[in-house]
Amino acid sequence: MKPFVTAALLLAASSLAAQRPAARAPGFTITQIKSLPFPNELTAATTGQRLAWALNEGGLRNIWVAEGPAFAARRLTAYGSDDGQELTSVQLSSDGKWVVYVRGGEHSANWSEAPPNPASMPVPFKVQIWAVPVAGGAPRLLADGDEPLISPRNDVVAYLSGGQVMTVPIDGSAAGRRLFFARGAGDLEWSPDGSRMAFTSNRGDHSFVGVFANDSTPIRWLAPSTSRDNSPRWSPDGTRLAFIRRPGAGGPIAPILEPRHQPWSIWTADVATGAGRSMWKAPETLRGSPPATHGGTNLGWGAGRIVFLSYMDGWPHLYSIPESGGAPLLLTPGAYMAEYIRLSPDGRFLVFAGNAGSDSNDVDRRHVVRVPVDRATPEVLTPGTGLEWTPVVMGNGDVAYIGATAQRPPLPMVHRARGQPVTIGADRVPADFPSAQLVTPRKVVYRASDGVTVHAQLFEKAGGPPKKAAVIFVHGGPPRQMLLGWHYSDYYSNAYAMNQYLASRGFVVLSVNYRLGIGYGYEFHRPAAGGAQGASEYLDVKAAAEWLRSQPQVDPARVGIYGGSYGGFLVALGLARNSDLFAAGVDIHGVHDWLGDGGRGFFTRDRYEEAPDRAKALELAWQSSPVASISTWKSPVLLIHGDDDRNVRFGQTVDLVRRLAAKGIEFEELVIPDDTHHWMRHANAVTIDSATAAYFEKKLSPDKP
Repeated sequence: MKPFVTAALLLAASSLAAQRPAARAPGFTITQIKSLPFPNELTAATTGQRLAWALNEGGLRNIWVAEGPAFAARRLTAYGSDDGQELTSVQLSSDGKWVVYVRGGEHSANWSEAPPNPASMPVPFKVQIWAVPVAGGAPRLLADGDEPLISPRNDVVAYLSGGQVMTVPIDGSAAGRRLFFARGAGDLEWSPDGSRMAFTSNRGDHSFVGVFANDSTPIRWLAPSTSRDNSPRWSPDGTRLAFIRRPGAGGPIAPILEPRHQPWSIWTADVATGAGRSMWKAPETLRGSPPATHGGTNLGWGAGRIVFLSYMDGWPHLYSIPESGGAPLLLTPGAYMAEYIRLSPDGRFLVFAGNAGSDSNDVDRRHVVRVPVDRATPEVLTPGTGLEWTPVVMGNGDVAYIGATAQRPPLPMVHRARGQPVTIGADRVPADFPSAQLVTPRKVVYRASDGVTVHAQLFEKAGGPPKKAAVIFVHGGPPRQMLLGWHYSDYYSNAYAMNQYLASRGFVVLSVNYRLGIGYGYEFHRPAAGGAQGASEYLDVKAAAEWLRSQPQVDPARVGIYGGSYGGFLVALGLARNSDLFAAGVDIHGVHDWLGDGGRGFFTRDRYEEAPDRAKALELAWQSSPVASISTWKSPVLLIHGDDDRNVRFGQTVDLVRRLAAKGIEFEELVIPDDTHHWMRHANAVTIDSATAAYFEKKLSPDKP
């Protein structure tokens, strides 16, 4: 076995690769392509034309605001180091006077452990709630906690801390205090007038929806049962609540490998009495199960109608029912999906990001769509070749969003009914950002060996030698979709930047949207024999390699593969099963053993009964794991992992290293101490991209150093 390269040596080599100009042609560096400002957490006040968002500029994360009609961007905070502390839960008070946000930790994390410390500071950061005046001034620490929610009265902020519901004045003038006690409280929702709080009380195998009014009034439980109730949503007049009901845990042990419907229904309850009734029940089909796309059921209570998302017609579509009950109305007919859904402040319409439009390439884009809650008249607000996502509705009814193109990085934007959209903060894009040198990826459609149609994006720079090296990129998730431009996720914008960089270096790059992903309907999202039940999605990756190798400009002996998370799993599976197709790979925090995961099995038996197909499921899970095919793994691999990964345990890579070493398979490793699955520090992301590019240059380029 070739000895692995130490992290220090690899970091040094990667740094040089990132800084030096391309040997074959003028180009740009990884530092330049990674210098894009990335906005997220876009939010709007429910009055006026005021917006706020978080902006990550090379690891420097700050809060920005803008106000119409000019929408000049203005920074409110001055955090000045790449310490990996994310800014999340950004909210504007309804009067537009305060921005509340969380600093610290990792987005959407459920902390059963201490918050991560990606900068390896001797005194780690805390997860804290802050408020900053929009008019200007220093941020004010409100409390240690998470999941803040500003009251409609704009006076206090509710939040969670130590498993309890707390409140604190929005101006930080007093310490936080406990609002009420309830086991497992979360999923907080203020009433429209700010006088009461609805919440979910998670009791483990069941959950309740409750309403808190004041210290002297008992909590009102709404239609309590053995079910799991969640997602409380107030009626506009504050007299009723809608919520989602699912069966509680338990029951007979079901077969593991048998796909089955997951029941759910929409209920409403009278807040004064707690009496509830079922308003709508999902059809008992596989498609009728709760959607597993962004926001889940996306329940909302609009003007006279209750809105929700369902996969029941084969696509994640929006529906509405009368608030008094009745048949659902399909609001978004067509072969496209809806995600990142927002209800307008007046409850009359919805906005969302969808792969909708008249262009055949729109299936691999996102555009902002608006639809009334009571009519099936969706309108694409942002047609064209760009990409637009995470729309929000301002107090005057105008729609803001984040938009990009294949070349221009993401920026906040405002839709205008007439004229060109307003682009906000374009001056934050660095002068040397290489927009003019970026290629426009081309949609590719091919078929896997079992006939499944697969979409991909091809990145290729014109010119070059007659035979080029090629690289396949495999996204994670797996419910993700790579697009024909910059992505709405910071993780996948990083991947898009990396694909552009590899293309600039002369590689032909193919980004694959394999089955299990979103954007192409239910059957593609929920295929047979996927994941630990047969890894049928690997057929799409294998077919991608075969398609690339058949292209006249590609050298079939020099095809590599890289990806992270679930993509890392598919990289390892490709190298293990088909080293004849893949000459080298970079496996970034991948799953390698479906039955491992740091000693925690996926099929742990905790009851006397066991599933009738448990033995078969265990065997399938093993055969679907890369480690099961280690005997045919021949190609070299670079393994990259952060050792505080909360999504894929670091032990997955530790175990694979031992197996590769035992078999004499060439590998190198790059370990990032204390960082997580999402590369919270910008410097670490640059290091990883640099190492990936350097590895492919070394293993696949004709002019190897």
